Amino acid sequence: MSRSTSIEGNGTTQNSAPLSVEGDYGSEEARKEKSKWWKKVLDMEEAKIQIFLSIPMILTIVFYYLITLISVMFAGHLGKLQLAGATLANSWATASGFLFLAGLSGALETLCGQGFGAKECRLLGIYLQASCIISFIFSIIISIIWFYTEPILVLLHQGHDISKEAALFMKFLIPGQFAVGFLHNIMRFLQTQSIVGPVVLLSAVPLILHVGIAYALVHWTDLGFKGAPLATSISLWISVLLLVLYIIFAKKFKQTWQGFSLESFSYIHKIMKLALPSAAMVCLEGWAFEILVFLAGLMPDSETSTSLIAICINTESIAYMISFGLSASASTRVSNELGAGNSKQAKNASAVAFKLSILLALLLILPLGFGHKIWAGLFSDSSIIKNKFAAMVPLLAISITADTIQCVLSGVARGCGWQHMAVYVNLANFYLIGVPVACLLGFKFKLHAKGLWIGFICGLSCQAVTLLLITKFAKWRKINIVEEDKEKQVDV
Repeated sequence: MSRSTSIEGNGTTQNSAPLSVEGDYGSEEARKEKSKWWKKVLDMEEAKIQIFLSIPMILTIVFYYLITLISVMFAGHLGKLQLAGATLANSWATASGFLFLAGLSGALETLCGQGFGAKECRLLGIYLQASCIISFIFSIIISIIWFYTEPILVLLHQGHDISKEAALFMKFLIPGQFAVGFLHNIMRFLQTQSIVGPVVLLSAVPLILHVGIAYALVHWTDLGFKGAPLATSISLWISVLLLVLYIIFAKKFKQTWQGFSLESFSYIHKIMKLALPSAAMVCLEGWAFEILVFLAGLMPDSETSTSLIAICINTESIAYMISFGLSASASTRVSNELGAGNSKQAKNASAVAFKLSILLALLLILPLGFGHKIWAGLFSDSSIIKNKFAAMVPLLAISITADTIQCVLSGVARGCGWQHMAVYVNLANFYLIGVPVACLLGFKFKLHAKGLWIGFICGLSCQAVTLLLITKFAKWRKINIVEEDKEKQVDV
């Protein structure tokens, strides 16, 4: 006999009332328990903050990436040699310059992020100026290297004609390279203040203008092929100009930007100590991708292997751009909370970022699993490549998952100022594990493209696990790198 039947048989209202109260209470308790359980899985408030920060960052990154891609497309329509030259130039520009300059700006994720959290707003403008000075100096060094692109590429066993076209493309891209350094610094300055919405608009405008500029320079002037990289340089400088004008004239930056100051020179050494490891973090991973392409070219069926690896790397790169938006938001949240002295909340933000990275990875690999034939068809009409890519999809799903997790955890590391530690992690996992395993499986065991990618997965997975362990077991004290700078400001 149930409890409800027994009370009903009593026929009294006194016994029925407590049942209703008890039932409501039990239901309320159940709801509370369910809510507590869900909160343990994912802090929704923190998750919302990070998602709303990451979406604009993803759009911004994609828009700026499309500027260089569109120039390659315009150059490619002029002929096969021009396409090969522009593609090679774009790859060389990324490996020898753009990656390094993007990495240098990682110092601002730590310093500006913690400075903003500590409400030391004036320091943000000082840090920005010092970082721009550093980027300018390294841009000069990179420009000198780019002037010798042709002999360098020939030395790397590239064709003479293609190397000559690539060198021509690079010379007209040099002005844009200076803009890239400033652009990344300004974006970090804005990102760490959670100002991301307006940046989307200010990155969309140059992209739209770029289509017209590129078309005009390539087809309406005598520049032809040279007009494509020149259009990129012009559009990148337009991007920088728009962001600078926004910072100067927007009232919200009155505290964080107080004009140019010679004081910024005294912070160059401090920023360099974080900027160089940040650049090394980015370059070590980016160069590993380039090594894979090089190794694929040494395979017996090099054309098929290189095509497969190229499709995988392009897919991985697109996924990485999306992941980097979440990485940037994680870095911002962690650095802001550490700057404010909220170490517990910073640790919670890192945990939420990790869980979101897993969800993001699932969102990225599901379309790939169902639409891999369509995706492969965008790159090649060859049935052989399409079939071989289908066999690569499970491996690609694993690598995207590992890459998404490590990308977000790298953002946490930048927010905490752990760049030095992350450099050793990347160096060990990619070059002592990833590349050797790739060579062993690809050449010794003759797994070819699959072997190369499995080796890459080993490196990414070890990197993700190492960063996760560092994040989990780190002592989340009230880390504040800008503390001594606060004291300096008081003394002044």
